[in-house]
Amino acid sequence: MNRFEGKVVLVTGAARGIGWGTASRFAAEGASVALLDLDGDAAEDAAASLVAAQGGRAIGIGADVTDSASVQAAVDRTAEVLGGLDVLVNNAGITRDNLVHRMSEDEWDQVVDVHLKGAFLMSKAAQVHFVRQRSGRIVNLSSVSALGTRGQVNYSAAKMGIQGMTRTLAIELGPYGVCVNAVAPGFIATEMTDATAARLGLSVEEFRQSNAEVTPLRRVGQPDDVAGVIAFLSSEDAAYVTGQTLYVDGGVILGG
Repeated sequence: MNRFEGKVVLVTGAARGIGWGTASRFAAEGASVALLDLDGDAAEDAAASLVAAQGGRAIGIGADVTDSASVQAAVDRTAEVLGGLDVLVNNAGITRDNLVHRMSEDEWDQVVDVHLKGAFLMSKAAQVHFVRQRSGRIVNLSSVSALGTRGQVNYSAAKMGIQGMTRTLAIELGPYGVCVNAVAPGFIATEMTDATAARLGLSVEEFRQSNAEVTPLRRVGQPDDVAGVIAFLSSEDAAYVTGQTLYVDGGVILGG
C-alpha cells in the first residue's frame, strides 16, 4: 500500500520504540518522514537507517519538544526540506516513576512537560500548516496508564490530559478539515518498558512474560501493533474519525 504517497509525516520521539516503528510504517507506505528526537544524533542515525532500508525520503531532527523555539524550528525545517506537513504524531515521552509520597516536583514537572506541553507546542506549530491547507492529521500517544497505575501519578495524569487535549483539538480544528485522535497503548516491548523491568529487579523476559499472562491475547504488544493503528487514524480510511482515543492493549481493559 502507498496510502501516504506524497504526504509528509513528523513523528516525535522517533529514534526508537513506538516512534521508530511508526516512522518505519509511514515510510513503508510512501510518506516522507521527519524523525524528531531529543537526541539529534540518534534521530539522524534513525533517518539514515530508514532510507537505507526502505528508500524514500527521511530526515532526522534534534529538538526539545518542551521548548517553543526548538519546536518551531523543527516544524519549519520539516516543511522546508520535505515540502510541507500533513501528519503529526506526538509520541515523545519519558517516565519518572515513584510513589506519590516519594515523588519530587522535578519528577512531576519533567513528565508533565514532555507529554502535555510537548504535545501542545508541537500541535500549535503544526496546525498553522493544517489550517492553511484545510487538511491534516494529529495522532497523540496516550496510554492505558491514563486509567491509573501505581507509582505513576505523573505519567497517568499526563496521559489522561492527552485525551482531553485530543478532544479539544478535534473540536477546534475540525472546521478546517483536521482530524485529531489518540492511541492508548498497553504493554509494548520497548526500551522504556525494559528499563521498568530493571527498576523492578526483573529480567526483561520475566517482565514481559508476567504482562503477557494478564493480557487476554497472551502476548505483549510490539511497536508495529501501535504503528498500524496510528497509520489507520492518519489515513483517508479514518476521515470521519476525530476526537477519539483508541486503546491498543491486547484486551486488558475490557478483559480485566
